[in-house]
Amino acid sequence: MAKQGEQVCVTGASGCIGSWVVHFLLHRGYSINATVKDLKDETETKHLRGLEGAETRLRLFQIDLLDYDSIAAAVSGCSGVFHLASPCTVDHVHDPEKELLDPAIKGTINVLTAAKEAGVRRVVLTSSVSSIAPSPNWTSVKTEECWTDLDYCKRKQLWYPMSKTLAEKAAWEFAKEKGLDVVAVNPGTVMGPVIPPKLNASMVMFLRLLQGCTETYEDFFIGPVHFKDVALAHILVYENKSASGRHLCLESLSHYSDFVAKVAELYPEYKVPSLPRDTQPGLLRAKDPSKKLIDLGLQFIPVEQIIKDAVENLKSKGVIS
Repeated sequence: MAKQGEQVCVTGASGCIGSWVVHFLLHRGYSINATVKDLKDETETKHLRGLEGAETRLRLFQIDLLDYDSIAAAVSGCSGVFHLASPCTVDHVHDPEKELLDPAIKGTINVLTAAKEAGVRRVVLTSSVSSIAPSPNWTSVKTEECWTDLDYCKRKQLWYPMSKTLAEKAAWEFAKEKGLDVVAVNPGTVMGPVIPPKLNASMVMFLRLLQGCTETYEDFFIGPVHFKDVALAHILVYENKSASGRHLCLESLSHYSDFVAKVAELYPEYKVPSLPRDTQPGLLRAKDPSKKLIDLGLQFIPVEQIIKDAVENLKSKGVIS
């Protein structure tokens, strides 16, 4: 639990994972400096201001990841930082440097620099399984030791995995050079109940699946995870002094086809396609791959519940019937 009113900063607080992190931090008694892209945009702010405890313990800051001073203002006075803000898309990008690489890499260095200057005790970095896979030459079960193959990404123009990998590598380099305490959480495809009005990339993917999309996300998917588990993982690695390094955050290592088959079984009324058994070439399946987080006390929500929560949420938002 927080020391009464301990102040932390959450970047990217308005997003789907960020909102859950803020929700749980408020619940645990923290005071939060939460960053958004635009304070005038109600789709970024209203759901945060509506969270229990927000009235007295939540302050919103407008930042630009490439504007150091805006970040320093939000981090000032905080004992911890949760750095979630980073562009995420599985769709085509026109200008990868501007849209993905710069905000991810330079943004991360700006946040870490501000944290070091402010004397922050620990930074939790939201990385991704996209900095672990695609890694076609890794032949055993994927673990925290595994890194995405950047040459493969360059060849296939996979800019999102490249942005997450380079940002995480830059963070570890910075931590080592400057003596900053950094821990990382590497979530899989994150789904479940969405607090903000806008869906994240994973939930858009899930919605498209229910509408019959046959895309296999060969280079993006290695397993599902619930929003709540990802948010709790961030807090666990922040509060546990013994936590260090990377933390794979997945319900299971599985193929997208396994997930799709489970959705079809639970919801035959939707147009869920039938996919080949192995949609992720060479990926070895594994139960409980997130041993580091399980050892810290995280109990992962099973895939059936992830799917049910995601469907119910899309229904409540009026996106599906």
